[in-house]
Amino acid sequence: MDVINTEIEGVVVLRPRMFEDARGYFFESYSKRGFDKIVGPVVFVQDNESCSSRGVMRGLHFQRPPFVQAKLVRCVVGAVLDVAVDLRKGSPTYGCHVAVELSADNRTQIFIPHGFAHGFAVLSDKAIIQYKCDNFYAPEADDGISILDESLGIDWPFSPSEAILSEKDMCRPLLRDFDSPF
Repeated sequence: MDVINTEIEGVVVLRPRMFEDARGYFFESYSKRGFDKIVGPVVFVQDNESCSSRGVMRGLHFQRPPFVQAKLVRCVVGAVLDVAVDLRKGSPTYGCHVAVELSADNRTQIFIPHGFAHGFAVLSDKAIIQYKCDNFYAPEADDGISILDESLGIDWPFSPSEAILSEKDMCRPLLRDFDSPF
């Protein structure tokens, strides 16, 4: 697995080593031994999958303590622009983000540690995202900030009028109006 450190400490982009021949391809999408060497020990307890169509934007989501989640995210069908926003109080990169294209073609993954909001925009006609979490979903801890907050400086591929958002995501606060629990 090739590791690409990002400008935000803790957020890591991972690219698997591919083995291809006339029959197709093979790669390890996850190995605890390898992951622990690269990122550190993380015990994943839940795998999630979501399917969305072009123009859908989900996020920017997280879970409040004590139910925080670290995530290992990949796209297995289509392509998305995946984003992690630093919400850790006192962090020199608070409010900054990492954006990476995840696709079935590039097989790139992103590890998002505790203290970050996560979201994505679907670039293809259809996208299926899979992600591992190190904590179970807790509806009472579900939270987020606005995916359309211009102060975050995220170069989304869609304008707010083109984006397809859930009712909940349309009502999320801007970063400036948000009191981070991290």
